[in-house]
Amino acid sequence: MSNETEKTSPWLIAFRVIFTIAVAGCILFIFSNSLEIGPESSARSQAVMRYMNAILDRIGLGPVSEHTIRKLAHFAEYCLEGLLLTLCLRVYTRRFVRHISWPLLGGLLTAVTDETIQRYVAGRSSQVTDVWIDFAGVVAGMLVSLVLLLIVRAVTSFYSIKKENRRLRQERDELRRRQARIRRQPAGHDAPDAAGAETDYELEEGEEYQ
Repeated sequence: MSNETEKTSPWLIAFRVIFTIAVAGCILFIFSNSLEIGPESSARSQAVMRYMNAILDRIGLGPVSEHTIRKLAHFAEYCLEGLLLTLCLRVYTRRFVRHISWPLLGGLLTAVTDETIQRYVAGRSSQVTDVWIDFAGVVAGMLVSLVLLLIVRAVTSFYSIKKENRRLRQERDELRRRQARIRRQPAGHDAPDAAGAETDYELEEGEEYQ
């Protein structure tokens, strides 16, 4: 019954739509980067490199090369994909750990397809090392998402336990109040039943008429 309620929950449907669109958008973003010709891709990498080096220079760290920037970009975009794939899997099933191979396979398939596309783009090349870097990013993103899910579960469990303890305390206090009322009643004094109450009422009326 609870599973049916969850499946028809508007919030669950909304999260499924959001994360499905997010995963599709992330994969399209990765492929769009692969479709850029060599000079355009290099120019954008150099712009990011200059920006990063300006920040690193302020904190006294050495400059990074364009090659490093490109590898870090590969890792970052696939880290995002791994995170989104795991969260998307979670909103479709509670037993997402059992199906954890799905985001792994999806990330690996995206990486292989990405490098295959680059083989046919002018000025671009395909490297096996990039596939490994991409897949490492997917695994890192999955680990981040698992940590986030564990934190969310711990927080929700904490508040559920806190709510249950509050309910138990209220029941305990109510039971104590009832016991206190019973102890304050005189010994042998019971609440009159309906017939006894009616008889007492008739006697009181008779006494008034006399």
